[in-house]
Amino acid sequence: MTDDRKQKSDFQRPEQRFFGRRKGNKLSSRKQELMETLLPRLMVPLDEDAEGNLDAFSLFPEGIKKIWFEIGFGKGEHMSWQARHNPDVGLIGCEPFLNGVAGLLTDIEEQDLKNIRIYSDDARHVMKALPDESVDRLFLLQPDPWPKARHARRRFVNSYNLDEISRILVCGAEFRISTDHPIYREWVNIQMSERPDFEWTAEGPQDWQNRPADWPETRYVRKALEGQATYFIFKRRPRK
Repeated sequence: MTDDRKQKSDFQRPEQRFFGRRKGNKLSSRKQELMETLLPRLMVPLDEDAEGNLDAFSLFPEGIKKIWFEIGFGKGEHMSWQARHNPDVGLIGCEPFLNGVAGLLTDIEEQDLKNIRIYSDDARHVMKALPDESVDRLFLLQPDPWPKARHARRRFVNSYNLDEISRILVCGAEFRISTDHPIYREWVNIQMSERPDFEWTAEGPQDWQNRPADWPETRYVRKALEGQATYFIFKRRPRK
């Protein structure tokens, strides 16, 4: 089996899934309409056989200067906030939970946001398609911690995914991770401490205990405050 074929089969292995259910409660008629009419216009088009050939800037109107990428955007509160406050940034968000996608579509329509594009499946598909050094900021906020040891391989922060993230980030780009789960907090510390290509920007406890001003409070963050959320910011080190 070739490496490409092996990688595609790996995506389909149950233990390689990094997300849970795909659907929740039945959507309202309005949200279902948005899924059928608005989502197709905002979907990131991918060629399954393309690697590193996705021109992210071509997905957005003129005037976009940077590309930001969010893995697992939930209901899209963080993405819509960033889109409003950074109109010259194109945001690509990946979320397999369809009810969350419908929530973001509602924000996009109500706030007339032009700088968001969506991929409603596995974020790794988009990561694979993005060229080297094409993303200026990447968000992984409140990922599923998969706390049981036998599920550790499902945690998104792992050596393979970090290699891909490192590849697509420009030098100096930020990789932001938040979690309120102690096991995932420790896991991130261990995994990122082994990465010579990333630098943790924190200089003291206040830097990971306090939410930065440009890190909006979403419902997930409000819930996480009860569990003492941690805010990691790593920077992509210069390439040698």
